[in-house]
Amino acid sequence: MEITSLKLFSFRNFDNLELFFSKYKNIIIGNNGVGKTNIVEAIFVLALTKSFRTNDDDILIKDGNNLYKIEANIKSNFINNYKIVYQDGNKVVKINNNKINKFSDYISNINIVLFSINDLKLIKDTPNTRRKLINLEISQLNNNYIKYLNYYNKILKQRNSYLKTLYKKQVNLDYLNVIDNQLIDYGLKIKDLRLDFVNKINLIISDIYLKLGGNNKLNIYYKTDYDMYTKEQLLDIYVNNINKDISFGSTQFGIHKDDFIFNMNDKDFKNYGSEGQQKNSIIAFKLAELEIFKDKTGEYPILILDDLFSELDIKKIEKILNYINKDVQTFITTTDLKKIKKSYLKSSKIFELNGVEVKEDLYE
Repeated sequence: MEITSLKLFSFRNFDNLELFFSKYKNIIIGNNGVGKTNIVEAIFVLALTKSFRTNDDDILIKDGNNLYKIEANIKSNFINNYKIVYQDGNKVVKINNNKINKFSDYISNINIVLFSINDLKLIKDTPNTRRKLINLEISQLNNNYIKYLNYYNKILKQRNSYLKTLYKKQVNLDYLNVIDNQLIDYGLKIKDLRLDFVNKINLIISDIYLKLGGNNKLNIYYKTDYDMYTKEQLLDIYVNNINKDISFGSTQFGIHKDDFIFNMNDKDFKNYGSEGQQKNSIIAFKLAELEIFKDKTGEYPILILDDLFSELDIKKIEKILNYINKDVQTFITTTDLKKIKKSYLKSSKIFELNGVEVKEDLYE
């Protein structure tokens, strides 16, 4: 999969911008604050309908305008045109100028693996952050997952709203039983897809970790409340937990509490891994994803490495770039080309940003 061209209108700091990319390596260089990340952010938004930097689409609109547009041609088996327009709180997505009414039918058409500097904090961050990442990746591989997740969250919201009305009131067990059945049905579907994803990652992540310089066994442990329970057992748990849930005013058990733990030799990396080992493990996870996408779709996703090299030494950067398959279309944002070996630069298309001006192919 590759993005051949990108058009931006009133997005972040760009009034109008059109770029044509190499099918393999693209490097975007410039000082901090000139808009390097804005370009790869636009690619991400086009693929997944939301930014990896903010939940507020209005922030993405350039000052003085009331909308933004992102458009690109994406080559897979065929070349298709994708467009996203946001205006007055409404977002419209189109494929070949045909409006797609449900985002769940749109997402998974453009596959992206993003590695940003914030991902290096993944292990130390909250379970919610790790769940969001896994949700994002599985959504691209299976658009049914988005539907299951949306249904689950809708039912969970209904259950929590009902719980808030129950303090000192009698529980309507029949109503609760209907909600719990639905919650469990979608929760089990989500659990199965999460488990399948983690199992596939674990088949290859340890080998990648070793190639990056690690010397221990690495795997991801999927921690879920739904582990090893039948539906009937889960229903009993929800019933038995009802007083606890009422006291909290929210559901304290379920797949919305799941976590994904990085383990080194079966010990939680969060507690036992050094900072360098944690970085290596996250890098290995992202590189493993490339192979998962390739196995599922028959082609590699687009890879974005956003400002990653500011946190890594030259040897680590070289190992990462050497590992990436030559057929992966890669976007790298950086402030310094000196950290990238010359042979890689010579086979890359370079975009230099100076304010909103973009110059191409500057490396000699």
